[in-house]
Amino acid sequence: MKVVIIGGGEVGFHVAKALSEEDFDITVIDIDPIKCSRASENLDVIVVEGNGASPNTLNEAAVGDADYVLCLTRVDEVNLIASQQAHKLGANRIIARLRNQQYTTQDSIIRPEKFGVDIVIHPERAACEEITRLVKHPYALQVMDFEAGRLTMLGLTIDKECKDIDGIPLGKIAKNNSHFRFAVIAVLRGRDTIVPPANFTFEEGDIGYFIIKTQDIQNLMTLLCKELTITKRVMIIGGSKIGRTLAKELPKESFNTRLVEYNRPKAGQISHSIDESMIIYGDGADIEFLKSENIQNVKYVLNTPKQTNLPQNTIDLILLVDVYHELEFPFEVINDMKNSLKSNGQIVLLEYRAEDPSVPIKALHKMSVKQITKEMDYAGMKLVKNIQKLPRHCLLYTSPSPRDRG
Repeated sequence: MKVVIIGGGEVGFHVAKALSEEDFDITVIDIDPIKCSRASENLDVIVVEGNGASPNTLNEAAVGDADYVLCLTRVDEVNLIASQQAHKLGANRIIARLRNQQYTTQDSIIRPEKFGVDIVIHPERAACEEITRLVKHPYALQVMDFEAGRLTMLGLTIDKECKDIDGIPLGKIAKNNSHFRFAVIAVLRGRDTIVPPANFTFEEGDIGYFIIKTQDIQNLMTLLCKELTITKRVMIIGGSKIGRTLAKELPKESFNTRLVEYNRPKAGQISHSIDESMIIYGDGADIEFLKSENIQNVKYVLNTPKQTNLPQNTIDLILLVDVYHELEFPFEVINDMKNSLKSNGQIVLLEYRAEDPSVPIKALHKMSVKQITKEMDYAGMKLVKNIQKLPRHCLLYTSPSPRDRG
């Protein structure tokens, strides 16, 4: 299969990397010589340097013979023009990345299908949808809905000492729980992905991916010795595009949602456009402000450069936002944090991507996925999820390695 990727930035690079590992015929087009060099030096792909919206460049890349053309530049208008040119040249199917969601509204004058686009991807909307699913299912590492929500795919960590599944073959587990049906489509064990047969047995630390009827999720959670927790109150810090979309689209009947914005004029503007959530002017990093908004269980913890002094086995999730790269003793801090996690706890890192030279941040404030993965692995934490949908950041979920649990 021949795939042409227009745009060799961070998204285009990672898509090309994933597809090239599947033995597809990949061509990457980008106008930036630095991005072209990066792709040619690190990937098994053909690289064409030039304007992805230019017919000459597209002809050089043989776009007319492509089974798929992926338009993934940062500029919506370039993606639309490139899609139109690729369509005219005879490309089979075209996928375009568009950040402006107005292009796909019913009253839009310019419709992507008029440019030959078959599938549109909105990165911010995709991020919002994923966050919404995780808010609805806080016990899961990954969630996807199918059949208009009637089926759900859940990524769940297998905990130790769950008598209903400990040492029992998968086929027998299903037989012993015939009152509901589920399928295990994959199991992530360390860095290996396993498609489990009937005689497969789970191990502590495995991440199982289950397909189940949504109405039977409670039965599955009971089987896995997990509590079905329900989120009722949501606070969104920051009125960014993603924050505003979440505040507008989280179901009002299910969630009490509040959005906090530090900029007063912006908070006022948002309050006039969103009726579904409460908009609050304030500093989301101010502990006293959070307490005034009834955010309970907020504590100050005095720490040292090597110790967090967090209580052991008590924390579900630790989120480090643009801070891990600043740690003077990262191994000691992460190792200490690991000891504070519950059995299914996670450490999540948000860092500026070092792989993308276009991110306007000094190099010392960036980190690569490879670097983070290596350092976290050394501290006994394994990478379980890598989200690259954000414009400038990578979002990495890590869990304690099985050898370091207990």
